[in-house]
Amino acid sequence: MPKVLISDKLSPAAVDIFSQSGIETTFKPGLSPADLRAIIGEYDGLAVRSATKVTRELLDAAPNLKVVGRAGIGVDNVDVKSATARGVIVMNTPFGNTITTAEHAIAMMFALARQIPEASASTRAGKWEKNRFMGVELTAKTLGLIGCGNIGSIVAERAVALKMKVVAYDPYLSDKKALDLGVEKADLDTLLARADFITLHTPLIDATRNIISREAIAKTKKGVRIINCARGGLVDEAALAEALKSGHVAGAALDVFETEPATDSPLFALDNVVCTPHLGAATAEAQENVALQVAEQMSDFLLTGAVSNAINMASVTAEEAPRLKPYFELCRQLGAVAGQLTHANDGTIRQVSVEYEGQVAGLNTRPLTAATLAGLLRPMMMGVNMVNAAVVARDHGIDVAEVAHDRPSEYLTLVRVTVRTDSLTRSVAGTLFAGSRPRIVEIKGIKVEADFAPHMLYVTNQDKPGFIGRFGATLAGAGINIATFHLGRSEQGGDAICLVSVDEPVPEAVLEMVRTLPLVVQATPLAF
Repeated sequence: MPKVLISDKLSPAAVDIFSQSGIETTFKPGLSPADLRAIIGEYDGLAVRSATKVTRELLDAAPNLKVVGRAGIGVDNVDVKSATARGVIVMNTPFGNTITTAEHAIAMMFALARQIPEASASTRAGKWEKNRFMGVELTAKTLGLIGCGNIGSIVAERAVALKMKVVAYDPYLSDKKALDLGVEKADLDTLLARADFITLHTPLIDATRNIISREAIAKTKKGVRIINCARGGLVDEAALAEALKSGHVAGAALDVFETEPATDSPLFALDNVVCTPHLGAATAEAQENVALQVAEQMSDFLLTGAVSNAINMASVTAEEAPRLKPYFELCRQLGAVAGQLTHANDGTIRQVSVEYEGQVAGLNTRPLTAATLAGLLRPMMMGVNMVNAAVVARDHGIDVAEVAHDRPSEYLTLVRVTVRTDSLTRSVAGTLFAGSRPRIVEIKGIKVEADFAPHMLYVTNQDKPGFIGRFGATLAGAGINIATFHLGRSEQGGDAICLVSVDEPVPEAVLEMVRTLPLVVQATPLAF
């Protein structure tokens, strides 16, 4: 039974989902880092919000951990790079609080336009300063939208309904989606120059850090109002404070800050600033939604292998998981054949290509390629799995190509793995027999059909009389029983392959005897 630890406050409904799925669940919010490290080793999954810091040190103490689920969008509190290196999937819940966060941005925009917080404080103080608070309408104003993903799209829809003109900057925004949303695509400088209001909805990465910089603010029109409900660090707060004091920026509304909790800021003393303590996702509905979503995602992964909303791995839906399962096994084993046949004297692996033909070409092949790489690299290095295989390959300078062929195949489905090293190119191909049983059908372009077995011996030889008898006698003399025996050759008298499954591993001494037989070129043990 998988075990999950919930180390932050989540809705009790999340615990119910885990329990109903048959997952043993421990609910311990508020653990100190030391206490968390002391117990994390026994868990397969860790569910967090933003309080728990999933650091490299914590991951080092979690040898059984398979998945970290973040109830929310941002994964700033998770060391994703270290998790990936250790083969741990990191999931978030990008849709659970999108509406709530988008509504908060719209609310902040209204509050800014009509000076609602200042007017409320003045009125509660017994003043009646009706003429002091002269606001502006949103209708017919231009909203500059920096980031038009899940949340930004909802903000755009609301703004269009408010009769605002929306100009969006997002390198990933397609023309079709912009048309569907009713927004105009623009580059950043154009947006800055035209916007009456600017709202940010991007993650904090190197490319977006201080995207609203002193230089960017200088490009905005006088009287612009800026809203940030996305991530602290997107706005240069010192530069913004200066622009607010000078009057170039008419107002700002911030829900997020460079340092949180934000207890001191030059912005706090300014009347034309609205501040909230990171409330973007703080509604009962959103907290319930993200808790339910993260519990469902983690349960699906731990029980069926389904991967949803992963930060560091291709997704596999719950519907796809059972269908892909035999293909995962086929790809892993084909990769393992290629990996075990690639020796140190073959040189460094430079390129791996994975080709798909037939039925498999129409499936979700990205995770299948990850399974292939995991099988390939595992004989050479410890700790490689589907999560980190692509990263490990990249870090070792291996170029990975994936090709899905739209052409007829002699098999219902065919996967071919080709490895190129400094000195050679080797390929191995396989299919699914009866739709579920992995089978080798080709090695180095030579047809040879064989089921995978726990212990196998791969021999290349010259196709001449006498080899089979001497080979069989050598194994028999060593007390090794042959379970299956498969042969293939390129042409009569040419290169040949012998692939046998045996009941037990072949000792090194016996391997040396086989390698010294006449006509034998290579003998390599295979294990699956």
